[in-house]
Amino acid sequence: MNTPLPEPSSRWSFVRDVLVFQLKLVLGNVLNFVLVPVTIVASIYDLVSGKPGARQGDAFYQVLEAGREIEERINIYGAVGGYHATGASDEASGARRNSTIAGVDIGDATVDDLIRKVEGLLVKETGKDGRAAQLKSTLERLLDELRNRKR
Repeated sequence: MNTPLPEPSSRWSFVRDVLVFQLKLVLGNVLNFVLVPVTIVASIYDLVSGKPGARQGDAFYQVLEAGREIEERINIYGAVGGYHATGASDEASGARRNSTIAGVDIGDATVDDLIRKVEGLLVKETGKDGRAAQLKSTLERLLDELRNRKR
């Protein structure tokens, strides 16, 4: 019984989704690693330098807001609809997204936007000499052989 081989385009879409997910996991973990000391420092700062009549924890909550914004832009689960598809984001509710993180203007850029730009550049540059097509064809043959041996 021969199972039909997957379409090459769906195979490569899957490989891309796996690689992008791994990148996003790393970025999310870096964010968490950075947020631990930054939130501690911000909360100590808020406790020590609190001004009378001011809301307690302004710096801490600004760090939290920046972390939330970055996490949304990473959109770790984007391959299955992601954060934005749940309706939990400002974008889903119709509000305009914040275009600054910690005072730095980043527009509406997301990790997915950056990946699409890099992919476009790679396709454009590697497509010039045909090496990318040869490599892809070789990888396709190897994957097909591995799949056939397993049966």
